[in-house]
Amino acid sequence: MSISASRRSFFKQGAVLSAAGMMLPACQAKSPKKVNVPDQLRILFQGDSITDANRDRSSIKSNDFLKGMGNGYALLAASNLWIDHPTTDWHYYNRGVSGDKVFQLADRWEADCFDIQPDVLSVHIGVNDFWHTLTNDYKGTVETYEKDFLKLLEKTQSKLPKLKFIIGEPFVVLGGTSIDTEEWIPAFRDYQRAAADIAKKMGATFIPYQQIYDTAVADQGVAYWCPDGVHPSLAGSALMAKAWMDAFRELYSN
Repeated sequence: MSISASRRSFFKQGAVLSAAGMMLPACQAKSPKKVNVPDQLRILFQGDSITDANRDRSSIKSNDFLKGMGNGYALLAASNLWIDHPTTDWHYYNRGVSGDKVFQLADRWEADCFDIQPDVLSVHIGVNDFWHTLTNDYKGTVETYEKDFLKLLEKTQSKLPKLKFIIGEPFVVLGGTSIDTEEWIPAFRDYQRAAADIAKKMGATFIPYQQIYDTAVADQGVAYWCPDGVHPSLAGSALMAKAWMDAFRELYSN
């Protein structure tokens, strides 16, 4: 599909998304920073169910905003950036898979990263690396998470040396219906520190989702943003998308 045809399709889809309340208000999409973005980009979202967000995995083409991008933060961020940069030839891909841990990303990396040849790689992973030790008899540790995650990103950087990274902090919203605070805290904080350390080592832009959610929940409460403590509501997805767009602009700010 040509870029013009793809963009016409997007704006038809955008009308549906807007009617469903899934487009961020224009005032939220503005950034005070001047950005110098390239005309062509391939942007890949990777992660677990928070990124997957019920996407149709049979759709593998770029810019499928009705099926292939899911209904979460990746869809909202990508669609709003298309609005902000209407003359660019940008291609968005969502390859999040519900339930994934880091080693499962690695198992599918050839097809779901290297074959796409992204210019920007956004990864949000880590909740299941901890949660499944509580619920699925997974034996991994925070050391497993950190070692495997860093190894995967270093391998990716070696193969795609010009690649820019965005790493989203794994988060938990305490008070959610699926969360036992005593089980999660303080153990999960080690996974969050590991993600931040990896972002620093890789020169990645890091999104502090935990702080973002803590601030939001203090104002509106858990049920509004993330009812089960792990999977965002539509409002929570919009909150993540806004933070993601800020991180993206940071990559290209002067």
